[in-house]
Amino acid sequence: MKLTNKMPLHLKDWFTTDAQFHQLYPEPVSAQARMHWSPLYIAQKVVSYLAVNDAVKILDIGSGVGKFCLAGAYYKPSVSFFGVEQRKNLIIHAEAARKKLGFQNVHFIHRNFTQLNLNEYDHFYFYNAFFENLDGTDKIDNEIVYSNELYNYYSIYLYNQLEKMRIGTKVATYCSWGDEIPPCYQLAEAHFNNLLKFWIKI
Repeated sequence: MKLTNKMPLHLKDWFTTDAQFHQLYPEPVSAQARMHWSPLYIAQKVVSYLAVNDAVKILDIGSGVGKFCLAGAYYKPSVSFFGVEQRKNLIIHAEAARKKLGFQNVHFIHRNFTQLNLNEYDHFYFYNAFFENLDGTDKIDNEIVYSNELYNYYSIYLYNQLEKMRIGTKVATYCSWGDEIPPCYQLAEAHFNNLLKFWIKI
């Protein structure tokens, strides 16, 4: 891991608390953290499950401002983390934070996740990025179109893609109803009142 000369804190200091980490971002952006960003303790638990060896490629589906990927890169600097996000402004904030931290093992992709070949990745993190499409849920912004139909479409699409993945593929879901998990995946672990679930394809 390479740090820039302008870092005001040691690398570990950014990860001491969620509040400290959120200072990597402008205040209007970090104000969305409570509802839309994974807590560090969740990220650490997920990384311990998904990062089974140094060769794996882990994809965060709907990576937002990149918090999970950046935390993953800190906890497992030898593993490659990828985040796909359809909002360009969030990708810009994610990249700015990555550069501040100096991480080389994090890659952010500006696309809708349906445009990716998921077979290029080994394991997946999913903090339900589709919920925004449901009526009455909190939205990050008004930059994209929302609809119940999109929630169903994305859930079915991810379900079908995960079904095609190789045996041994791992998925971590956080705050999800599990609509996107096909029955060929076994629930391996559940934590924090079932908010965090670990799955593996059998």
